[in-house]
Amino acid sequence: MTRFFLFLLGFGLSVVGFIYIISYLNLFARGYNFLEYAHFTSRRIECLIGPIGLIMIFLSIYMPGGKKDELHL
Repeated sequence: MTRFFLFLLGFGLSVVGFIYIISYLNLFARGYNFLEYAHFTSRRIECLIGPIGLIMIFLSIYMPGGKKDELHL
């Protein structure tokens, strides 16, 4: 149950974070180059929760543990 919760929380965080990253692509229209865009998005907390969410998804899938001998129906 905790893996499922961790997966859903990571999915939600990654969706929100990457929506902000995509929305900040409008900075290119304002004259920013890629390095300025990367510097700007790496300093914003709402953009950093996207990769944090991906890490949470990765951990929920590949984290060892659980009882593999029992079959729960």
